[in-house]
Amino acid sequence: MTFVSLADELRELGRIAPSRIAISCNGRDVTYGDLWEHVERATQTLSRTLAVKSGDRVAYLGLNDPAQIVLLVALMRLGAILVPLNYRLAQAELQSTLDDAGAGLVVADLEHADAAACFGIRCVGRDSLFDEASTATVDEVPGSPERPALLVYTSGTTGKPKGAVHTQGTLYANALASHAFHHFDARDIVLTVLPLFHVGGLCIQTLPALYAGLRVILHPRFDPGAWLHCVATERATIALMIPTTMSAVQAHPQWGETDLSSLRLLAAGSSSIALRLIGRFHARRIPVCQIYGATETGPVSIVLDADDAYQHVGATGKPALGTSVMLVDAYGAPVSDDGVGEILISGPNVVASYWRDGDDSAFVDGWFRTGDLAVRDREGFYIVVGRSKDLIISGGENIYPVEIENVLVELDGIAEAAVVGLPDPRWGEVPVAAIVPHHDAMPDEATIRAALDAKLARFKHPRRIVFRATLPRNALGKVQKSVLIEELTQSSD
Repeated sequence: MTFVSLADELRELGRIAPSRIAISCNGRDVTYGDLWEHVERATQTLSRTLAVKSGDRVAYLGLNDPAQIVLLVALMRLGAILVPLNYRLAQAELQSTLDDAGAGLVVADLEHADAAACFGIRCVGRDSLFDEASTATVDEVPGSPERPALLVYTSGTTGKPKGAVHTQGTLYANALASHAFHHFDARDIVLTVLPLFHVGGLCIQTLPALYAGLRVILHPRFDPGAWLHCVATERATIALMIPTTMSAVQAHPQWGETDLSSLRLLAAGSSSIALRLIGRFHARRIPVCQIYGATETGPVSIVLDADDAYQHVGATGKPALGTSVMLVDAYGAPVSDDGVGEILISGPNVVASYWRDGDDSAFVDGWFRTGDLAVRDREGFYIVVGRSKDLIISGGENIYPVEIENVLVELDGIAEAAVVGLPDPRWGEVPVAAIVPHHDAMPDEATIRAALDAKLARFKHPRRIVFRATLPRNALGKVQKSVLIEELTQSSD
């Protein structure tokens, strides 16, 4: 792999294709020529006015905007590191992230300026990045695959978030894997609605598309109506979603009437997706291609591409370009085909360690332990069955919650379902299902249990079914099963 830094690639695109549109956002088109001009100005401002130097950490707090891409590239040129902040977090959580990262500067948009001003470190407005002219020279640090570029924090579903250090090299390797998976074409238009503070929104499609010189339509935040309108009018060809956004789009009144024919594929960034969500897109002749990974792995690691999407519905896919995947048992020994094992990932897209005092036990001999469990079929496709920490052992039998959840969410009247294990004096643990019904329907428990009878062995059936208005989620929308267990335990006392 011959390394090319993102800064060098955008500089070249600004030179050879200055009028080509790079990013469209809020009704404004930014060409590749404009984009590089903005990078030059931001580099000057960061270096001359704000005294940012190599190794410094600079945070960004705000909605999706081209300025966040500009800031990342400008910091790369100075050898500094971007720390994207999740604006959905509480002030104390954001402060903890900044303290852990050791950031000395926060760049914020207008909507989050007041929050940023409370952090106790220097804060500047997003637009002030472009105050300096771009004519003066700066001491640019040459691009290097080993140089840290992005410090992004995990979602913290099982504990304190940890900072994963992505280098210029891991970002480039991930972009190559994404390019190979999507089969990018010069005519492609990529629609980005997921937040850029997470590697899903930033690294699965957005940065790889810019590396490839494509047009990215960037929405400040997700709105199902805006998504449908954009596909119909702007003729986006590629988009990335997660189960919650897929569900929101399909529930929108304009879903059935909107022309989605321009989409040649929809990528889904999740380890598990309800088959009904996939089926509704497939019925519109839009292949749903899954992408599996973690904050620490790029995240493009296992992919189900368009050629396999219809024949392998529900599979997670095969290793992405440059990535190696291994399944191991509890003792670290490889498992055979059709056996369940923890997913280990290795490759140039994987970070080397966590920031500061993070627990590096997840990194073993060049492999990253994901904590996810999967099986590999005889054709080489991986299918994720759940988290190792979510595994329920009841009466000596292994029960994978996702297997039960997939049956439940296929039933009419069920919007969401989460299954957890609760202590039981006889069986050790028993599965309990928390179900969120559709607002206009309340499923009958007898019907639910009949469906489970038809699909699953009796020992896998939930001992209790609890109906709830919502499921506890973190700021990225992931179900917090540890919180759910605590709540269900308290409700049963």
